[in-house]
Amino acid sequence: MDLISAWSATYAHNDSNLKLQLRRAHIRELPSKFVRKAVFSAIYLSAALSFVTFLFVQRFRAPLLFIPAVGLLSFVFGLLFLMNTPTGIIRKRERETDEEILFVGRYILVKLESGEPLYNTLIDAAKMKGASAKYIKEIVDDISTGKPLEKAIEDAWEFNSSEKFRRILFQILSALKTGTELAPVLKSTLRSLTYQQILEVKEYGKKLNTYMMFYLILACILPSLGVTMLVVFSSFIRLDLQQSSLFVIIFFLALVQAAFILVIKASRPAVNL
Repeated sequence: MDLISAWSATYAHNDSNLKLQLRRAHIRELPSKFVRKAVFSAIYLSAALSFVTFLFVQRFRAPLLFIPAVGLLSFVFGLLFLMNTPTGIIRKRERETDEEILFVGRYILVKLESGEPLYNTLIDAAKMKGASAKYIKEIVDDISTGKPLEKAIEDAWEFNSSEKFRRILFQILSALKTGTELAPVLKSTLRSLTYQQILEVKEYGKKLNTYMMFYLILACILPSLGVTMLVVFSSFIRLDLQQSSLFVIIFFLALVQAAFILVIKASRPAVNL
């Protein structure tokens, strides 16, 4: 256990990006503690799957080599999965923030153009719902605890998971440091973000046409023709098709359908114009 703790501390010290990822993912743990928990969780997973493999080997008299192979592979893949959980959380928070970034930015712009001070604008924006409002609430909470406004916005810019939100925060921070008027700069940034999201929608439309073509070929045409030809040829060569064979075909077709749905959903841009 001491060896694992020492290795976790060394790994966390050498990986300079891990601390930033944990902060952006809002995982309130030290990097060394996070690595140690991931290692122990991977060990428990490996032990559980190794025990299940042992029962399988005893039941079906399979080679004993399966036990260490399953244990090693489950440990490696389990550790890789757990170590990449901050990246998955960051991407999820980024998509949630990007979907509403224009609405929040326009709200702040309207407040500023009406003569509202920046701090009061942030307080009002923090009362809204959504991931962006949570980030703004963190800025307001930092200011309420005594942190200067510029420092609070700078920290939010550094640890924010959304690149689009960071662009807005950077413009606000630059305006505060240089003393320039914030509203025109923010309006130009929002116009640029709107144009960027329009381009993302057009690019998604081009990808969708390609996905639909492959979907029609792999999930509609080939299965229909394949099953028809299989039935015809089986009648010629007197191949006895069991019901289990048809269930296997249906299972793989369902996997193909699910894969296409996941790919299309994952490629959809986080846009809310």
